[in-house]
Amino acid sequence: MELSSSSTLLFLLVVLFGAAAQESPRLPAAEQEAAYAALESINSGVDWRFLYPDDLCLSGPHGLLCDLFSDPSDNSGAVPHIVELNFGFVSDFSSNPPCGPNASISPVLLSAASSFPFLRKLFYYNCFAAARSPLPIRPWSLPASLEELVLIQNPSLVGRIPPSVGDLPRLRRLVVSGTGVSGTIPDEIGALPDLEQLLLSRSRFRGPVPSGLGRCSALKILDLSANRLSGRVPAELGRLARLVKLDLSSNRISGPIPARLSRLEFLDLSNNRLTGGVPTALGEMRGLKEVYLSGNPGVGGRIPEIWEGLGGILGIGMSGLGLTGNIPGSMGVFLGNLCYLALDNNLLEGELPDQLKRLEASAKEINLANNSLAGRIPFSAGFVDRMRRCNKTEIPHPVLFSLFSSSSSSSSSSTTPGDNNILLGSNAALGILAFVVLRHFGL
Repeated sequence: MELSSSSTLLFLLVVLFGAAAQESPRLPAAEQEAAYAALESINSGVDWRFLYPDDLCLSGPHGLLCDLFSDPSDNSGAVPHIVELNFGFVSDFSSNPPCGPNASISPVLLSAASSFPFLRKLFYYNCFAAARSPLPIRPWSLPASLEELVLIQNPSLVGRIPPSVGDLPRLRRLVVSGTGVSGTIPDEIGALPDLEQLLLSRSRFRGPVPSGLGRCSALKILDLSANRLSGRVPAELGRLARLVKLDLSSNRISGPIPARLSRLEFLDLSNNRLTGGVPTALGEMRGLKEVYLSGNPGVGGRIPEIWEGLGGILGIGMSGLGLTGNIPGSMGVFLGNLCYLALDNNLLEGELPDQLKRLEASAKEINLANNSLAGRIPFSAGFVDRMRRCNKTEIPHPVLFSLFSSSSSSSSSSTTPGDNNILLGSNAALGILAFVVLRHFGL
């Protein structure tokens, strides 16, 4: 009797689970077919239909995510739809569908407004590294629901970003980094009210930095580094009240260094064609953590007395700016958290101020080489010896900016944190301690 009761209970459970499975809402057939087409476009060598024959929302590949949506006009209940498509193997912890050597972007994705009407994220990582893969010329028709469009480390991806990218009202993150994408940056990006991160780095964009970007009131990160951009930094960027990171390094940008960027924490304008001196307005950026201006020989002028309110700065790169005059003692007085200071390859002269000795508490690298400095070094012999023995792995590199990981400073090795040393080569005589330093580092 007991066995019979157990068997009956098991039978009822099977029936109930079977009925529930039959009643479970399914991914619409058209969306399922579009997903198969997208998977086949990234790797035609995989039989995706064989591997995943069932509802892709119930048993699909790792990078395909779904969510339930209700239709107020339909009483049939919530229906699953695809909200994320992530392609390209990133790591064992994020095993997205791998891309093949002949991967391409399926037309169904760039007409996703009809194919994937609820899509929030489209992500490609290292998918287009072999065969040349052009972006479609026609305007993109992406769903208004899209929040993230990310194309990272795809060197064989070529073409242009169309103006229609500005028709995505919910887009928060646009990343085109490490690609062969070229042309001008569409001014229409300025029409994106929710855009928080714009990373168009290490590609082949040319022309000016669009002034329309000043309309992206939610923007926090702007990284256009390592392209072929020219012209001046538009004054409209000063309107970006939430901007915390600006990286325009390694371009052909000219004119003065922008002054109205009061909320910044990270500023990298290195390796451009800037002029006009180091602006005193840097002193108004009270939240600044890192500033890299190196590799702009036309900047010139003196190091301004702006450091009193900048005690939070961790890294300063001002190599090769054509700076003249003395090193201000106020840098030692107020920069109590400084890890990295590069003032090499300038025209600085005079004695090192005694106040620089205060940097011993935090500094990991100080580079003053190739100037016309004279006198004694204010640093203690113990500090010099610690710098000599310091291991690279003991300090961050680059210095510290880690609020967002999608991008890092692209300054050259001579202007960003590197070997943990005091470098004083090619200066005038700096007394007996200078001899110790020069000897320690073979200069």
